[in-house]
Amino acid sequence: MAEGGDAATVAHEAGNAVQETPKAEPEKAAAPAEPAPPAEPAEPTVRTIVLTGHGGYDKLSVQQKPQPKAGKGEVLVRVKAAGLNFSELMVRQGLHDRMTKPPVVLGMEAAGVIEELGEDVSGLEVGQNVICLAQTGMWREIVAVPATNVFIMPEEMSYEEGAAIPLSYLTAYFMLFDFGNLRPGKSLLVHIAAGGVGWAATQLAKTVDNVTIFGTASASKHDAIKENGVDHPIDYRTRDYAEEIKNISPKGVDVVLDPLGGADTSKGLQLLRPMGKIVTYGSANMVKGENRNLMKMAKTLWQSTSVSPVSLVKTNKAIAGFQLAHLTGEIELVRSAFQDILNMYKDGKIKPRIDSVWAFEQVAEAMQQMNERRNIGKVILSPEKEPTKPAEGDAAPTSPLKKKKPSLFRRLSKRASRSKDEGEKKDEVKNAKKESPIKQEEQEKADDNKATNGHVQQTPEDEKIEDEAAEKLRARLSGGDPNIEDTDKNVEEKLEEGKEKAEDVIQQTEEKVDEAVKEEKKDEAPAEEPEKIEVAVENPAETDDAKAAAADVVPDDKPVENEEKADGDASQEAN
Repeated sequence: MAEGGDAATVAHEAGNAVQETPKAEPEKAAAPAEPAPPAEPAEPTVRTIVLTGHGGYDKLSVQQKPQPKAGKGEVLVRVKAAGLNFSELMVRQGLHDRMTKPPVVLGMEAAGVIEELGEDVSGLEVGQNVICLAQTGMWREIVAVPATNVFIMPEEMSYEEGAAIPLSYLTAYFMLFDFGNLRPGKSLLVHIAAGGVGWAATQLAKTVDNVTIFGTASASKHDAIKENGVDHPIDYRTRDYAEEIKNISPKGVDVVLDPLGGADTSKGLQLLRPMGKIVTYGSANMVKGENRNLMKMAKTLWQSTSVSPVSLVKTNKAIAGFQLAHLTGEIELVRSAFQDILNMYKDGKIKPRIDSVWAFEQVAEAMQQMNERRNIGKVILSPEKEPTKPAEGDAAPTSPLKKKKPSLFRRLSKRASRSKDEGEKKDEVKNAKKESPIKQEEQEKADDNKATNGHVQQTPEDEKIEDEAAEKLRARLSGGDPNIEDTDKNVEEKLEEGKEKAEDVIQQTEEKVDEAVKEEKKDEAPAEEPEKIEVAVENPAETDDAKAAAADVVPDDKPVENEEKADGDASQEAN
Protein backbone atom coordinates (compact mmCIF):
# COMPACT_ATOMS: atom_id res chain seq x y z
CA MET A 1 0.00 0.00 0.00
CA ALA A 2 2.79 2.37 0.96
CA GLU A 3 4.43 1.80 -2.38
CA GLY A 4 1.12 2.33 -4.21
CA GLY A 5 0.44 5.53 -2.31
CA ASP A 6 3.90 6.84 -2.99
CA ALA A 7 3.44 6.14 -6.68
CA ALA A 8 0.15 8.01 -6.69
CA THR A 9 1.71 10.95 -4.84
CA VAL A 10 4.57 11.09 -7.35
CA ALA A 11 2.13 11.03 -10.27
CA HIS A 12 0.04 13.79 -8.70
CA GLU A 13 3.06 16.00 -8.13
CA ALA A 14 4.28 15.35 -11.64
CA GLY A 15 0.92 16.47 -12.97
CA ASN A 16 1.08 19.66 -10.95
CA ALA A 17 4.58 20.28 -12.22
CA VAL A 18 3.36 19.94 -15.75
CA GLN A 19 0.55 22.38 -15.15
CA GLU A 20 2.91 24.90 -13.54
CA THR A 21 5.34 24.84 -16.53
CA PRO A 22 4.85 28.11 -18.39
CA LYS A 23 3.51 27.67 -21.94
CA ALA A 24 5.85 28.70 -24.73
CA GLU A 25 4.53 31.40 -27.01
CA PRO A 26 3.52 30.00 -30.37
CA GLU A 27 6.01 30.72 -33.19
CA LYS A 28 4.85 33.13 -35.83
CA ALA A 29 3.85 31.39 -39.07
CA ALA A 30 6.41 31.75 -41.83
CA ALA A 31 5.39 33.98 -44.68
CA PRO A 32 4.13 31.92 -47.61
CA ALA A 33 6.74 31.54 -50.39
CA GLU A 34 6.03 33.40 -53.58
CA PRO A 35 4.78 30.98 -56.25
CA ALA A 36 7.39 30.16 -58.88
CA PRO A 37 6.60 31.59 -62.29
CA PRO A 38 5.07 28.97 -64.55
CA ALA A 39 7.63 27.29 -66.81
CA GLU A 40 7.34 28.39 -70.38
CA PRO A 41 6.17 25.51 -72.56
CA ALA A 42 8.95 24.05 -74.66
CA GLU A 43 8.83 25.17 -78.26
CA PRO A 44 7.56 22.25 -80.37
CA THR A 45 10.08 20.74 -82.75
CA VAL A 46 9.84 18.50 -85.80
CA ARG A 47 12.26 16.03 -87.36
CA THR A 48 13.98 17.66 -90.31
CA ILE A 49 16.52 16.57 -92.93
CA VAL A 50 19.23 19.24 -93.01
CA LEU A 51 21.96 19.69 -95.62
CA THR A 52 24.91 20.82 -93.50
CA GLY A 53 27.35 21.45 -96.35
CA HIS A 54 28.22 20.56 -99.93
CA GLY A 55 29.76 17.13 -100.46
CA GLY A 56 28.89 13.49 -99.90
CA TYR A 57 26.04 11.68 -98.21
CA ASP A 58 27.48 12.53 -94.79
CA LYS A 59 26.37 16.14 -95.33
CA LEU A 60 22.75 15.12 -94.67
CA SER A 61 21.46 14.61 -91.13
CA VAL A 62 18.11 14.37 -89.36
CA GLN A 63 17.77 17.12 -86.74
CA GLN A 64 15.08 18.52 -84.47
CA LYS A 65 14.08 22.00 -85.68
CA PRO A 66 11.38 24.44 -84.45
CA GLN A 67 7.96 23.63 -85.84
CA PRO A 68 6.87 26.13 -88.52
CA LYS A 69 3.82 28.32 -87.94
CA ALA A 70 1.11 29.12 -90.44
CA GLY A 71 1.48 32.75 -91.42
CA LYS A 72 -0.94 34.91 -93.31
CA GLY A 73 -2.08 33.12 -96.46
CA GLU A 74 -0.30 29.90 -95.44
CA VAL A 75 -1.36 26.36 -94.58
CA LEU A 76 0.25 24.07 -92.00
CA VAL A 77 0.56 20.53 -93.41
CA ARG A 78 1.71 17.33 -91.69
CA VAL A 79 3.89 15.59 -94.28
CA LYS A 80 3.18 11.94 -95.05
CA ALA A 81 5.51 11.58 -98.06
CA ALA A 82 8.05 13.79 -99.84
CA GLY A 83 9.66 13.45 -103.27
CA LEU A 84 13.36 13.09 -104.04
CA ASN A 85 14.61 14.61 -107.30
CA PHE A 86 17.91 14.60 -109.18
CA SER A 87 18.18 18.34 -108.57
CA GLU A 88 18.64 17.63 -104.84
CA LEU A 89 21.61 15.41 -105.65
CA MET A 90 23.15 18.31 -107.58
CA VAL A 91 22.43 20.76 -104.75
CA ARG A 92 24.18 18.41 -102.29
CA GLN A 93 27.27 18.32 -104.50
CA GLY A 94 27.19 22.10 -104.99
CA LEU A 95 26.31 21.95 -108.70
CA HIS A 96 22.82 23.43 -108.83
CA ASP A 97 22.30 26.98 -110.06
CA ARG A 98 19.68 27.77 -107.39
CA MET A 99 21.77 26.76 -104.41
CA THR A 100 21.12 28.13 -100.94
CA LYS A 101 24.07 28.34 -98.59
CA PRO A 102 24.00 25.43 -96.09
CA PRO A 103 22.66 24.63 -93.61
CA VAL A 104 19.42 24.36 -95.53
CA VAL A 105 16.37 22.08 -95.69
CA LEU A 106 15.81 20.56 -99.14
CA GLY A 107 12.65 19.19 -100.74
CA MET A 108 10.33 20.75 -103.31
CA GLU A 109 7.24 18.51 -103.20
CA ALA A 110 5.23 16.66 -100.56
CA ALA A 111 1.81 15.22 -99.74
CA GLY A 112 0.06 15.23 -96.37
CA VAL A 113 -2.83 16.44 -94.21
CA ILE A 114 -3.82 20.04 -93.38
CA GLU A 115 -3.49 20.71 -89.64
CA GLU A 116 -4.01 24.47 -89.50
CA LEU A 117 -5.15 27.32 -91.73
CA GLY A 118 -3.49 30.69 -91.58
CA GLU A 119 -5.25 34.04 -91.83
CA ASP A 120 -7.02 34.85 -95.11
CA VAL A 121 -7.00 31.25 -96.36
CA SER A 122 -10.15 30.07 -98.10
CA GLY A 123 -11.16 27.04 -100.17
CA LEU A 124 -9.24 24.62 -97.94
CA GLU A 125 -10.18 22.80 -94.72
CA VAL A 126 -8.38 21.20 -91.80
CA GLY A 127 -8.11 17.43 -92.34
CA GLN A 128 -7.96 17.55 -96.14
CA ASN A 129 -5.35 15.49 -98.00
CA VAL A 130 -3.26 17.83 -100.12
CA ILE A 131 -0.23 18.07 -102.41
CA CYS A 132 2.30 20.85 -101.76
CA LEU A 133 4.89 22.62 -103.90
CA ALA A 134 7.71 24.88 -102.69
CA GLN A 135 11.14 26.16 -103.67
CA THR A 136 12.68 24.24 -100.78
CA GLY A 137 12.00 23.04 -97.24
CA MET A 138 9.63 20.09 -97.77
CA TRP A 139 11.77 17.51 -95.95
CA ARG A 140 10.12 18.16 -92.57
CA GLU A 141 7.44 16.41 -90.51
CA ILE A 142 5.33 19.61 -90.63
CA VAL A 143 5.62 22.38 -93.23
CA ALA A 144 4.09 25.82 -93.74
CA VAL A 145 3.16 26.34 -97.40
CA PRO A 146 1.48 29.23 -99.24
CA ALA A 147 -2.13 28.29 -99.93
CA THR A 148 -1.58 29.05 -103.63
CA ASN A 149 0.89 26.13 -103.74
CA VAL A 150 -1.51 23.62 -102.18
CA PHE A 151 -3.73 21.27 -104.24
CA ILE A 152 -6.46 18.93 -102.99
CA MET A 153 -5.57 15.28 -103.64
CA PRO A 154 -7.99 12.99 -105.51
CA GLU A 155 -9.59 10.51 -103.11
CA GLU A 156 -8.11 7.47 -104.86
CA MET A 157 -4.54 8.85 -104.77
CA SER A 158 -2.02 7.64 -102.15
CA TYR A 159 0.34 9.98 -100.29
CA GLU A 160 3.30 8.45 -102.11
CA GLU A 161 1.68 9.12 -105.49
CA GLY A 162 0.83 12.64 -104.38
CA ALA A 163 4.48 13.31 -103.58
CA ALA A 164 5.64 11.69 -106.85
CA ILE A 165 3.53 13.73 -109.26
CA PRO A 166 4.29 17.48 -108.97
CA LEU A 167 7.85 18.08 -110.23
CA SER A 168 8.16 15.14 -112.62
CA TYR A 169 4.80 15.54 -114.34
CA LEU A 170 4.85 19.35 -114.43
CA THR A 171 8.35 19.31 -115.96
CA ALA A 172 7.31 16.75 -118.59
CA TYR A 173 4.02 18.58 -119.25
CA PHE A 174 5.64 21.95 -120.02
CA MET A 175 8.42 20.42 -122.14
CA LEU A 176 6.08 18.29 -124.25
CA PHE A 177 3.07 20.52 -124.73
CA ASP A 178 4.41 24.07 -124.37
CA PHE A 179 7.94 23.88 -125.76
CA GLY A 180 7.66 20.64 -127.75
CA ASN A 181 4.18 21.28 -129.19
CA LEU A 182 3.77 17.52 -129.41
CA ARG A 183 1.08 16.54 -131.94
CA PRO A 184 -0.29 13.30 -133.42
CA GLY A 185 2.11 11.37 -135.61
CA LYS A 186 5.28 12.86 -134.12
CA SER A 187 8.30 11.06 -132.60
CA LEU A 188 10.07 11.62 -129.31
CA LEU A 189 13.39 10.68 -127.62
CA VAL A 190 13.21 10.35 -123.82
CA HIS A 191 16.50 9.96 -121.97
CA ILE A 192 16.53 8.10 -118.62
CA ALA A 193 13.09 6.74 -119.48
CA ALA A 194 12.89 4.78 -116.20
CA GLY A 195 13.42 7.88 -114.04
CA GLY A 196 10.75 10.14 -112.57
CA VAL A 197 10.58 12.67 -115.44
CA GLY A 198 11.17 10.02 -118.11
CA TRP A 199 8.33 7.90 -116.73
CA ALA A 200 6.01 10.91 -116.63
CA ALA A 201 6.98 12.10 -120.13
CA THR A 202 6.25 8.68 -121.62
CA GLN A 203 2.76 8.56 -120.10
CA LEU A 204 1.91 12.15 -121.06
CA ALA A 205 3.17 11.64 -124.63
CA LYS A 206 0.90 8.60 -124.97
CA THR A 207 -2.12 10.85 -124.36
CA VAL A 208 -1.43 12.13 -127.92
CA ASP A 209 -2.43 9.82 -130.76
CA ASN A 210 0.16 7.88 -132.77
CA VAL A 211 3.32 9.21 -131.04
CA THR A 212 6.46 7.07 -131.42
CA ILE A 213 8.71 7.05 -128.34
CA PHE A 214 12.40 6.11 -128.18
CA GLY A 215 13.65 5.64 -124.63
CA THR A 216 17.12 5.07 -123.22
CA ALA A 217 17.60 2.85 -120.16
CA SER A 218 19.76 -0.06 -119.03
CA ALA A 219 18.68 -3.44 -120.39
CA SER A 220 17.25 -4.62 -117.07
CA LYS A 221 14.63 -1.81 -117.23
CA HIS A 222 13.44 -2.37 -120.80
CA ASP A 223 10.42 -4.49 -119.90
CA ALA A 224 9.22 -1.83 -117.45
CA ILE A 225 9.55 1.12 -119.83
CA LYS A 226 7.96 -0.83 -122.70
CA GLU A 227 4.99 -1.58 -120.46
CA ASN A 228 4.82 2.14 -119.68
CA GLY A 229 4.62 3.06 -123.38
CA VAL A 230 8.15 3.23 -124.86
CA ASP A 231 8.07 1.82 -128.38
CA HIS A 232 11.82 1.43 -128.90
CA PRO A 233 13.92 0.92 -125.73
CA ILE A 234 17.67 1.39 -126.23
CA ASP A 235 20.43 0.21 -123.90
CA TYR A 236 22.65 3.30 -123.82
CA ARG A 237 25.40 1.34 -122.02
CA THR A 238 26.07 -1.07 -124.87
CA ARG A 239 24.77 0.74 -127.96
CA ASP A 240 24.99 4.15 -129.56
CA TYR A 241 21.42 5.41 -129.20
CA ALA A 242 21.87 7.88 -132.08
CA GLU A 243 22.77 5.09 -134.51
CA GLU A 244 19.92 2.92 -133.23
CA ILE A 245 17.41 5.72 -133.81
CA LYS A 246 18.76 6.47 -137.30
CA ASN A 247 18.44 2.78 -138.21
CA ILE A 248 14.75 2.85 -137.29
CA SER A 249 13.94 6.43 -138.29
CA PRO A 250 16.55 7.71 -140.80
CA LYS A 251 15.26 11.28 -140.61
CA GLY A 252 15.52 11.37 -136.82
CA VAL A 253 12.92 12.49 -134.29
CA ASP A 254 10.72 15.55 -133.77
CA VAL A 255 11.34 16.18 -130.05
CA VAL A 256 14.30 15.38 -127.77
CA LEU A 257 14.09 15.76 -123.98
CA ASP A 258 17.67 16.17 -122.77
CA PRO A 259 18.57 15.97 -119.04
CA LEU A 260 22.21 15.01 -119.75
CA GLY A 261 24.06 17.94 -121.30
CA GLY A 262 27.54 17.85 -122.79
CA ALA A 263 28.10 15.67 -125.85
CA ASP A 264 24.55 14.26 -125.61
CA THR A 265 23.07 17.70 -126.34
CA SER A 266 25.07 17.86 -129.56
CA LYS A 267 23.91 14.37 -130.51
CA GLY A 268 20.33 15.36 -129.76
CA LEU A 269 20.55 18.34 -132.09
CA GLN A 270 21.91 16.12 -134.85
CA LEU A 271 18.99 13.71 -134.35
CA LEU A 272 16.32 16.37 -134.90
CA ARG A 273 14.24 16.36 -138.03
CA PRO A 274 13.54 19.69 -139.75
CA MET A 275 11.14 21.68 -137.52
CA GLY A 276 12.35 19.56 -134.60
CA LYS A 277 12.95 20.79 -131.05
CA ILE A 278 15.32 19.80 -128.26
CA VAL A 279 14.48 20.80 -124.70
CA THR A 280 17.36 20.64 -122.23
CA TYR A 281 16.48 20.51 -118.54
CA GLY A 282 19.55 19.28 -116.68
CA SER A 283 23.24 18.36 -116.66
CA ALA A 284 23.27 14.83 -115.29
CA ASN A 285 26.56 14.13 -117.09
CA MET A 286 28.29 16.37 -114.56
CA VAL A 287 27.34 14.07 -111.68
CA LYS A 288 29.77 11.20 -111.20
CA GLY A 289 30.02 9.41 -107.90
CA GLU A 290 29.20 10.67 -104.43
CA ASN A 291 31.19 13.92 -104.49
CA ARG A 292 31.63 16.73 -106.96
CA ASN A 293 34.11 15.97 -109.75
CA LEU A 294 35.60 19.14 -111.23
CA MET A 295 37.26 17.30 -114.10
CA LYS A 296 33.95 15.69 -115.03
CA MET A 297 32.36 19.14 -114.97
CA ALA A 298 35.12 20.52 -117.20
CA LYS A 299 34.79 17.66 -119.66
CA THR A 300 31.02 18.16 -119.87
CA LEU A 301 31.59 21.86 -120.47
CA TRP A 302 34.11 21.10 -123.22
CA GLN A 303 31.65 18.87 -125.00
CA SER A 304 28.68 21.23 -124.62
CA THR A 305 27.32 22.68 -127.81
CA SER A 306 27.19 26.37 -128.68
CA VAL A 307 24.46 27.24 -131.17
CA SER A 308 24.17 30.46 -133.14
CA PRO A 309 20.80 31.75 -134.42
CA VAL A 310 22.17 31.50 -137.96
CA SER A 311 22.77 27.75 -137.63
CA LEU A 312 19.22 27.26 -136.30
CA VAL A 313 17.82 29.16 -139.27
CA LYS A 314 19.78 27.05 -141.72
CA THR A 315 18.64 23.76 -140.17
CA ASN A 316 15.06 24.74 -139.20
CA LYS A 317 15.57 23.48 -135.65
CA ALA A 318 14.85 24.87 -132.19
CA ILE A 319 16.55 24.52 -128.81
CA ALA A 320 14.93 25.42 -125.48
CA GLY A 321 15.73 25.19 -121.78
CA PHE A 322 13.39 24.48 -118.89
CA GLN A 323 13.52 24.39 -115.10
CA LEU A 324 10.37 24.43 -112.99
CA ALA A 325 12.13 26.23 -110.13
CA HIS A 326 12.41 29.34 -112.32
CA LEU A 327 8.62 29.65 -112.75
CA THR A 328 8.20 31.13 -109.27
CA GLY A 329 6.28 34.16 -110.52
CA GLU A 330 3.92 32.19 -112.79
CA ILE A 331 1.70 30.52 -110.19
CA GLU A 332 -1.45 30.69 -112.33
CA LEU A 333 0.35 28.97 -115.21
CA VAL A 334 1.58 26.24 -112.87
CA ARG A 335 -1.83 25.78 -111.21
CA SER A 336 -3.57 25.46 -114.58
CA ALA A 337 -1.09 22.83 -115.81
CA PHE A 338 -1.22 20.88 -112.55
CA GLN A 339 -5.01 20.80 -112.61
CA ASP A 340 -4.82 19.25 -116.09
CA ILE A 341 -2.43 16.63 -114.71
CA LEU A 342 -4.75 15.80 -111.79
CA ASN A 343 -7.66 15.44 -114.22
CA MET A 344 -5.59 12.99 -116.30
CA TYR A 345 -4.92 10.99 -113.14
CA LYS A 346 -8.63 10.87 -112.32
CA ASP A 347 -9.36 9.69 -115.87
CA GLY A 348 -6.79 6.89 -115.55
CA LYS A 349 -4.51 8.26 -118.29
CA ILE A 350 -1.46 8.65 -116.04
CA LYS A 351 -0.23 6.93 -112.89
CA PRO A 352 3.16 7.51 -111.24
CA ARG A 353 5.32 4.52 -110.40
CA ILE A 354 6.86 4.40 -106.92
CA ASP A 355 10.30 2.84 -106.96
CA SER A 356 10.91 2.80 -103.19
CA VAL A 357 10.00 4.56 -99.93
CA TRP A 358 12.73 5.44 -97.40
CA ALA A 359 12.69 6.71 -93.83
CA PHE A 360 14.08 10.19 -93.18
CA GLU A 361 17.06 8.57 -91.47
CA GLN A 362 17.85 6.68 -94.71
CA VAL A 363 18.04 9.71 -96.99
CA ALA A 364 21.64 8.74 -97.88
CA GLU A 365 20.51 5.32 -99.13
CA ALA A 366 17.66 6.95 -101.05
CA MET A 367 20.07 9.31 -102.78
CA GLN A 368 22.44 6.46 -103.54
CA GLN A 369 19.57 4.54 -105.14
CA MET A 370 19.01 7.42 -107.55
CA ASN A 371 22.66 8.40 -107.99
CA GLU A 372 23.55 4.88 -109.15
CA ARG A 373 20.55 4.74 -111.54
CA ARG A 374 18.95 1.78 -109.80
CA ASN A 375 15.46 3.27 -109.55
CA ILE A 376 12.51 2.65 -111.83
CA GLY A 377 10.10 5.48 -111.12
CA LYS A 378 10.07 7.84 -108.16
CA VAL A 379 12.09 7.63 -104.94
CA ILE A 380 10.10 8.79 -101.89
CA LEU A 381 11.03 9.89 -98.35
CA SER A 382 8.61 9.33 -95.45
CA PRO A 383 8.85 10.87 -91.95
CA GLU A 384 6.56 8.15 -90.60
CA LYS A 385 8.47 5.14 -91.95
CA GLU A 386 10.77 3.33 -89.55
CA PRO A 387 14.34 2.77 -90.75
CA THR A 388 14.83 -0.79 -91.94
CA LYS A 389 17.90 -2.97 -92.09
CA PRO A 390 18.41 -4.92 -95.31
CA ALA A 391 17.94 -8.65 -94.91
CA GLU A 392 20.92 -10.94 -95.34
CA GLY A 393 21.67 -11.25 -99.03
CA ASP A 394 19.30 -8.38 -99.85
CA ALA A 395 20.40 -6.26 -102.79
CA ALA A 396 18.98 -3.07 -101.31
CA PRO A 397 21.60 -0.31 -101.11
CA THR A 398 23.28 0.42 -97.83
CA SER A 399 24.68 3.74 -96.77
CA PRO A 400 28.31 4.16 -97.76
CA LEU A 401 28.79 5.93 -94.44
CA LYS A 402 28.41 2.59 -92.67
CA LYS A 403 30.89 0.64 -94.76
CA LYS A 404 33.93 -0.45 -92.83
CA LYS A 405 37.03 0.84 -94.54
CA PRO A 406 40.39 -0.89 -94.18
CA SER A 407 43.00 1.11 -92.32
CA LEU A 408 45.13 3.52 -94.27
CA PHE A 409 48.30 1.62 -93.34
CA ARG A 410 46.83 -1.61 -94.69
CA ARG A 411 45.87 0.00 -97.98
CA LEU A 412 49.29 1.59 -98.40
CA SER A 413 50.99 -1.70 -97.55
CA LYS A 414 48.93 -3.51 -100.16
CA ARG A 415 49.74 -0.84 -102.68
CA ALA A 416 53.48 -1.10 -101.96
CA SER A 417 53.32 -4.89 -102.30
CA ARG A 418 51.40 -4.66 -105.53
CA SER A 419 53.78 -2.06 -106.93
CA LYS A 420 56.71 -4.36 -106.13
CA ASP A 421 55.05 -7.30 -107.89
CA GLU A 422 54.18 -5.16 -110.89
CA GLY A 423 57.75 -3.85 -110.99
CA GLU A 424 59.12 -7.40 -111.10
CA LYS A 425 56.69 -8.30 -113.89
CA LYS A 426 57.78 -5.24 -115.86
CA ASP A 427 61.43 -6.26 -115.52
CA GLU A 428 60.60 -9.73 -116.80
CA VAL A 429 58.76 -8.27 -119.77
CA LYS A 430 61.63 -5.92 -120.56
CA ASN A 431 64.20 -8.73 -120.39
CA ALA A 432 62.06 -10.98 -122.56
CA LYS A 433 61.56 -8.31 -125.23
CA LYS A 434 65.00 -6.75 -125.50
CA GLU A 435 65.25 -7.98 -129.06
CA SER A 436 62.14 -6.05 -130.06
CA PRO A 437 62.42 -2.38 -128.96
CA ILE A 438 59.16 -1.43 -130.64
CA LYS A 439 57.15 -4.09 -128.82
CA GLN A 440 58.92 -3.22 -125.60
CA GLU A 441 57.91 0.43 -125.95
CA GLU A 442 54.31 -0.55 -126.68
CA GLN A 443 54.27 -2.85 -123.65
CA GLU A 444 55.61 -0.10 -121.38
CA LYS A 445 52.93 2.28 -122.58
CA ALA A 446 50.26 -0.35 -122.00
CA ASP A 447 51.61 -1.00 -118.49
CA ASP A 448 51.54 2.71 -117.70
CA ASN A 449 47.88 2.84 -118.72
CA LYS A 450 46.86 -0.13 -116.55
CA ALA A 451 44.44 0.28 -113.70
CA THR A 452 45.81 1.45 -110.37
CA ASN A 453 43.71 0.05 -107.51
CA GLY A 454 40.90 -0.59 -109.99
CA HIS A 455 40.86 2.93 -111.50
CA VAL A 456 41.75 3.04 -115.20
CA GLN A 457 43.80 5.98 -116.35
CA GLN A 458 43.02 7.90 -119.50
CA THR A 459 44.18 6.30 -122.73
CA PRO A 460 45.56 8.27 -125.70
CA GLU A 461 42.18 7.76 -127.40
CA ASP A 462 40.41 9.41 -124.47
CA GLU A 463 42.82 12.33 -124.62
CA LYS A 464 42.25 12.65 -128.34
CA ILE A 465 38.46 12.71 -127.85
CA GLU A 466 38.77 15.44 -125.25
CA ASP A 467 41.08 17.50 -127.45
CA GLU A 468 38.71 17.18 -130.41
CA ALA A 469 35.76 18.14 -128.22
CA ALA A 470 37.61 21.22 -126.97
CA GLU A 471 38.53 22.29 -130.51
CA LYS A 472 34.98 21.65 -131.66
CA LEU A 473 33.64 23.87 -128.88
CA ARG A 474 36.08 26.66 -129.67
CA ALA A 475 35.14 26.49 -133.35
CA ARG A 476 31.47 26.88 -132.46
CA LEU A 477 32.25 29.83 -130.23
CA SER A 478 33.24 31.94 -133.23
CA GLY A 479 29.76 33.10 -134.18
CA GLY A 480 30.22 36.85 -133.79
CA ASP A 481 28.74 37.08 -130.29
CA PRO A 482 30.70 39.73 -128.31
CA ASN A 483 30.47 37.50 -125.21
CA ILE A 484 31.94 34.45 -126.92
CA GLU A 485 35.58 35.37 -126.33
CA ASP A 486 34.92 36.04 -122.66
CA THR A 487 33.13 32.72 -122.34
CA ASP A 488 36.05 30.83 -123.87
CA LYS A 489 38.45 32.69 -121.59
CA ASN A 490 36.36 31.85 -118.52
CA VAL A 491 36.37 28.18 -119.48
CA GLU A 492 40.16 28.12 -119.72
CA GLU A 493 40.51 29.96 -116.40
CA LYS A 494 38.21 27.48 -114.66
CA LEU A 495 40.11 24.53 -116.07
CA GLU A 496 43.46 25.99 -115.01
CA GLU A 497 42.07 26.74 -111.57
CA GLY A 498 40.88 23.12 -111.29
CA LYS A 499 44.32 21.79 -112.25
CA GLU A 500 46.07 23.96 -109.66
CA LYS A 501 43.59 22.92 -107.01
CA ALA A 502 44.13 19.24 -107.86
CA GLU A 503 47.90 19.59 -107.55
CA ASP A 504 47.64 21.40 -104.22
CA VAL A 505 45.24 18.83 -102.79
CA ILE A 506 47.41 15.94 -103.95
CA GLN A 507 50.49 17.46 -102.34
CA GLN A 508 48.62 18.04 -99.07
CA THR A 509 47.29 14.50 -99.18
CA GLU A 510 50.74 13.01 -99.66
CA GLU A 511 51.99 14.92 -96.64
CA LYS A 512 49.06 13.69 -94.55
CA VAL A 513 49.68 10.13 -95.75
CA ASP A 514 53.31 10.25 -94.59
CA GLU A 515 52.27 11.58 -91.19
CA ALA A 516 49.50 8.99 -90.88
CA VAL A 517 51.81 6.09 -91.73
CA LYS A 518 54.38 7.22 -89.18
CA GLU A 519 51.72 7.62 -86.50
CA GLU A 520 50.12 4.27 -87.24
CA LYS A 521 53.41 2.43 -87.15
CA LYS A 522 54.15 4.06 -83.85
CA ASP A 523 50.87 3.43 -82.09
CA GLU A 524 49.72 0.38 -84.11
CA ALA A 525 46.33 2.07 -84.38
CA PRO A 526 44.37 3.10 -87.48
CA ALA A 527 45.65 6.39 -88.77
CA GLU A 528 43.30 9.23 -89.46
CA GLU A 529 42.31 9.19 -93.08
CA PRO A 530 43.28 12.25 -95.10
CA GLU A 531 40.73 14.70 -96.26
CA LYS A 532 38.78 13.51 -99.29
CA ILE A 533 39.83 14.90 -102.63
CA GLU A 534 36.85 16.40 -104.40
CA VAL A 535 38.75 16.78 -107.67
CA ALA A 536 38.99 13.53 -109.63
CA VAL A 537 42.48 13.38 -111.16
CA GLU A 538 41.69 12.54 -114.75
CA ASN A 539 43.83 15.23 -116.42
CA PRO A 540 46.47 13.66 -118.66
CA ALA A 541 48.84 16.56 -117.86
CA GLU A 542 49.32 15.26 -114.32
CA THR A 543 51.95 12.67 -113.47
CA ASP A 544 51.15 8.98 -113.24
CA ASP A 545 52.51 8.85 -109.70
CA ALA A 546 50.16 11.62 -108.57
CA LYS A 547 47.23 9.81 -110.16
CA ALA A 548 48.16 6.55 -108.51
CA ALA A 549 48.44 8.25 -105.10
CA ALA A 550 45.08 9.94 -105.51
CA ALA A 551 43.39 6.75 -106.68
CA ASP A 552 44.80 4.65 -103.83
CA VAL A 553 44.45 7.06 -100.93
CA VAL A 554 41.11 8.47 -101.94
CA PRO A 555 38.98 5.93 -103.82
CA ASP A 556 36.71 7.22 -106.54
CA ASP A 557 32.98 6.52 -106.55
CA LYS A 558 33.56 2.71 -106.30
CA PRO A 559 32.65 1.02 -102.98
CA VAL A 560 35.58 0.31 -100.68
CA GLU A 561 34.36 -3.21 -100.15
CA ASN A 562 35.31 -4.00 -103.78
CA GLU A 563 38.97 -3.10 -103.20
CA GLU A 564 40.01 -6.73 -102.77
CA LYS A 565 38.50 -7.54 -106.18
CA ALA A 566 40.23 -4.53 -107.75
CA ASP A 567 43.56 -5.70 -106.33
CA GLY A 568 42.99 -9.12 -107.85
CA ASP A 569 42.13 -7.62 -111.23
CA ALA A 570 45.28 -5.50 -111.18
CA SER A 571 47.40 -8.56 -110.39
CA GLN A 572 45.80 -10.52 -113.23
CA GLU A 573 46.56 -7.71 -115.64
CA ALA A 574 50.17 -7.68 -114.47
CA ASN A 575 50.38 -11.44 -115.06
